[in-house]
Amino acid sequence: MPEGPEIRLAADEVASILRGRKTTAVFFGQDHLVKFESRLNGQKVIDVQSRGKAILTVFDNDWVIYSHNQLYGKWLTVERGEIPDTNRQLRLAIHNRFGSALLYSASDIAVLHRDKLQAHSFLSKLGPDLLSEPPSIIELTDRLADKRFRNKRLAGLLLDQSFVAGLGNYLRAEILLFSGLHPLTKPAQCTRQELRRLASKIISLTLRSYQTKGVINPPSLVRLLKSRGCKTKESHRFSVYGREGSKCYHCSATVRRIDAGGRHIYFCPGCQPVKKE
Repeated sequence: MPEGPEIRLAADEVASILRGRKTTAVFFGQDHLVKFESRLNGQKVIDVQSRGKAILTVFDNDWVIYSHNQLYGKWLTVERGEIPDTNRQLRLAIHNRFGSALLYSASDIAVLHRDKLQAHSFLSKLGPDLLSEPPSIIELTDRLADKRFRNKRLAGLLLDQSFVAGLGNYLRAEILLFSGLHPLTKPAQCTRQELRRLASKIISLTLRSYQTKGVINPPSLVRLLKSRGCKTKESHRFSVYGREGSKCYHCSATVRRIDAGGRHIYFCPGCQPVKKE
């Protein structure tokens, strides 16, 4: 499933076609949403925002299209008159005289009045968005220490969208590596300094992923890996994610994979030692 940075990049792309322009046609591929087409035709899109793994397309008449890509959803943008070559099912199309934003394969779509957004079942449960409304390091450190979260294992907590919105599998693995914390550690086991470092990495690595389109390793390490022949993005973007059985770039220990909360997570036993209870 795309994570927060990928959704924010998709929102940026959709905004480049729609923001500030009136629609010429809006199409919904789900019968229960067709009634909203006439309400949104001819309206100006004033913003396209990301909230965690959802996108909000905001119109000047105070109506908002909520969409969640889920696992298979994909936004495409095209110039006016172009038709993408795809076998995917079209779920939403927003057209204007310059081009179109098209959402394929996603089924979690709703049309909401702006003042009802916070009552939506997904949006109402979200923690702070790390790209749209990032907390400060101190605020996030305090959140980690809060009684709601302090006794949860980090492997699960970083996927909990009520803690912070937008993290997923690759980000949590890389964040924990660069924080030096084992996936099964709980915030309650950490010092204030460790929580502050974790908060800093949650914020900075999410932003780096957005700015680099998914490359988590620091620029110096990327340059070193490229000099060793790792020319493709996939070969130099991560330090631990997807690298089970390979040597850690930072300490040469062997990267491992474990199950935590029903999901795989990758970690380095050298950089991320188990904390004693």
